Amino acid sequence: MRSAGSAHDTAAVWDIATPSRPGRVPGVGMAGFRARTADPVDLSVVPYPAVTVALNLSDGLLAVDDFGGRLPNGGVVVGLASSGVRGYGRDIECLQVRLSPVIAHAVLGASSELGAMVVSLEDLWGRDAARIHEQLCAAGSWEDRFAIAEAALARRHEAGRAVDPEVAFVWRQTVTNRGAVRIERLADEAGWSRKRLWSRFRSQVGINPKRAAQLVRFDHAAHRLAAGHSPALVAAEIGYADQSHLHRDVRAFAGVTPTAVAGAPWLAVDGVAWAAPAYLSKA
Repeated sequence: MRSAGSAHDTAAVWDIATPSRPGRVPGVGMAGFRARTADPVDLSVVPYPAVTVALNLSDGLLAVDDFGGRLPNGGVVVGLASSGVRGYGRDIECLQVRLSPVIAHAVLGASSELGAMVVSLEDLWGRDAARIHEQLCAAGSWEDRFAIAEAALARRHEAGRAVDPEVAFVWRQTVTNRGAVRIERLADEAGWSRKRLWSRFRSQVGINPKRAAQLVRFDHAAHRLAAGHSPALVAAEIGYADQSHLHRDVRAFAGVTPTAVAGAPWLAVDGVAWAAPAYLSKA
């Protein structure tokens, strides 16, 4: 297990644990978070090109709030491109799992729910969600918790229905090219019509291919901004038409300006907790 204090002043709020070895299921990342202070924590979630599962493992309150209302405690699934989502609580200890969308389709047993939505894990896994939550809470170490979560994810992955190979191909190309792709060309390379690709991709990943490309590009831009690069430089590097184009995309996904994204507490821990982004998997 690897623990760390902070990659940024805000990250010092957390003790972070990560698995000591790569997991059995490709396209899955895990990290454990324990708040160092009893003070209330309130974080705005920055949209990310992976499906996020958060499991509260403490007696303290962990709630996730979006435009649809509050989902307290237990397990919560935050879909792709979910905006306006906040996580908050006190005395937080939680396990967070990030899944590439082509893996999440099988693991979570969901499709359209993986889009811009927040749902309870119990809604997707039924009683299994409660059983796994109890096992995680009873575990004596983060390594034990990672092992329990990995076993559950592996079972679900093996039993679940994989996305179409063409959908997986388009996702990999989108990630490899950092969102700078033409959907018509990818459809041709996959051997599908644009209409068929659009329909199948959306039904299995939760968002359409164009939105997926925009999200991957936004993620790269957000992390470059958080690293201290100017909006003008980031716009030029990432492939936006100009700085105004970058500003519009950041507003559309995060609801704030590029300057605000650069200081977002949600991104401050990424260098420690998510050094190998799950969505970059070749799965």
